[in-house]
Parts: sequence; C-alpha cells; structure tokens
Amino acid sequence: MKPSQYYEVINESIIRCVVCERKCILKSNDVGLCRNYMNLNGSLVHIGYGVISAIESRPIEIKPLYHYWPNSTSLTFSGYGCNFYCPWCQNYHLSFSSPPKDVPRVSPEDLVREALLNRDEGLCASFNEPTTLFDYLLDVFSLGSREGLYGSIVTNGYLTARALKALVDVGVDGYSIDIKGCPGSRGRALGSVEHEVIFRNAKYLINLGAHVEMVFLVVTGFNDDWECFKWVIDKHLNYLGQEIPLHINKYYPANYWHKPEPPLNKLVEFRDYALSQGISYVYIGNVGSTEFESTKCPRCGKTLIVRSWFRVRYYGLTPDGRCPRCGLKIYLRGGYVDKGKGRGRTINLKPST
Repeated sequence: MKPSQYYEVINESIIRCVVCERKCILKSNDVGLCRNYMNLNGSLVHIGYGVISAIESRPIEIKPLYHYWPNSTSLTFSGYGCNFYCPWCQNYHLSFSSPPKDVPRVSPEDLVREALLNRDEGLCASFNEPTTLFDYLLDVFSLGSREGLYGSIVTNGYLTARALKALVDVGVDGYSIDIKGCPGSRGRALGSVEHEVIFRNAKYLINLGAHVEMVFLVVTGFNDDWECFKWVIDKHLNYLGQEIPLHINKYYPANYWHKPEPPLNKLVEFRDYALSQGISYVYIGNVGSTEFESTKCPRCGKTLIVRSWFRVRYYGLTPDGRCPRCGLKIYLRGGYVDKGKGRGRTINLKPST
C-alpha cells in the first residue's frame, strides 16, 4: 500500500478521492468504486499499488494508437478493478475484480527493466482501466521517461484535471480514450457517467501537449443509434477539431451483454458520416480489414500508412511527416519504428514509387 495525495478532507474521518471524476466520498476503512483506493485513518491509500494482473509486449496499433510511434511495441500492463463496469467489457475478469491480497507486487523498477530487456520503445497501461493504478503509474512512467521510454495509456478518460496534469508531467503523452456513449444512451449501464467530461478531458490533454486518439465502441442496444453518433461527432469537432483521429470499433458480445454485434455496413455509414463532417482520420476497428485501418492523406487521398494485424506494412510519409504527394503535415507523434533490427530504431522510409 502507498499513501496518496489525491484526496480532500471533508472532516476528521471522511475524505473525498480526487483521482477520477467519480470523486468517491469515503468513510473510515471504505474502499472506492474502483476497489483500489481506501480511507485509512483519514488518509487516502492506494491498496492496489503494484498489484499487476498482466504484463505483455504489444504493438502500439492494437491500443488503438495509429498516429503515435507507428510500428513500435510497448510493455503493456494492468491491474484490477475499474470505475465504470461496462456490462460488455471484454476484460471483465480483471475489471470486475478487486486486487488480490498477499500476492507479490511488481515494483516500478522491475517493470521498466522488463521493458528495456524486451527492447520495447515504451510503456502502456491497458486491459483494465489505468485509473485504478494511478499512483503506481506516476512512479512507473516517471522512471520509464528517464530511461527513454514513451508513456501511453488506454483509458475511459474519466480522471480529474489534476490527475491528468500529473500524468502528463511524468511523461505520459499518448492517450487512447474511449467514448462510451452519449447522454441519450439507452439504459443505465454506466450509472451516472457524464459523457461530455471525456471530451473536456481530451481537450485538456491536447492543450497540455499530449497526443490523443478517440475510440467509439459501437455497442448494439446502447449507443448504436444515429442520434448518439451525431452527438459524438458534434462533440469531437467542437472540443477536439478535425485532426484528432477517431476509431469506430466493432463490439462483440461479452460478459453479460449478449446483443448481436453491429453489422459492418452500419460502421461504414458511421465512418462515412464522420468523414463528411470533416474529421480527417477515421478508422473502423475490430473487423480485420486493411482497407479500414490504413491512413490516407485527408487532402489528396494518397495511402500513407498500411496496417495489417496491428503492424505497419508500409510507411510512406516524408522524413518530416508530410504527404509526399501534396505536402500536407500529418497528425503524428514520434516516428516510424523499424522492429527488424534488434531494438526498434526510428527511421523514415522513402515512399515507394
């Protein structure tokens, strides 16, 4: 366990956690909704610190992050618990569980050492919601940054501004942010989530200099109607602008949400609408199609990056990150990483003729 400074005192025995926007009010010995933070003697303690459920080297494209250090790999790790509890969660065996007691804890030093030994370019917190590991993340990414590793997270984006600023300050500059739904999403599957907060936080991260990509998982019977999707596109453009990539991902039945997966033609219609409204980079994920996962120049239509099975098969940007045909600067953080020669090295491939 590790003491946390991310709380407010209400009285001598009650505190408010301010890691995420749930802002749980905790009486003595209470544990927050995420199951990882506890009021111990009037102070907030991170009881899940270093309790890791998975460690795996994975391509950055699988997050999905398509415009962030293309073709690199990150040592990806996770804890337990969540602050949302989506009924369709693919990793519910982690997200719906409390951190187990009396298990060996993984130190930040051990995790960073593993990434370096594995020749990964960066670190990524994923699988379950990284918010549950917040204080641990600060230590891991701070150490990783000093070792030259990039920092990224896959998140629902429901953190407080104070917490987001702390993450950016320690080197977390890559964010794949899930859009769960909209105010009109059917049912009460996510409780009292304020969906617009996700866009507010994404804008805040961009203003801090971070790289952001948004992910809208189309869930049948929850957020798959046109009214919801148009709300998402409106907020994306008003808060984030045209350049921020949008991934429209296909849901698959899981956990206790068993409605059928959405048809591909609906995802294509959503993609086409987003493009027609001016979003420059729109992808369809979880369908295994190179066509829907490749990057084209928003101005001239030239194919610039081809992806297949979460790897880059062709990279055709100029050395300064532009379209070789029309010269448009492409939204990108980091450079292409050649994984064929030991540890990946950043290179710039000449466009094929």
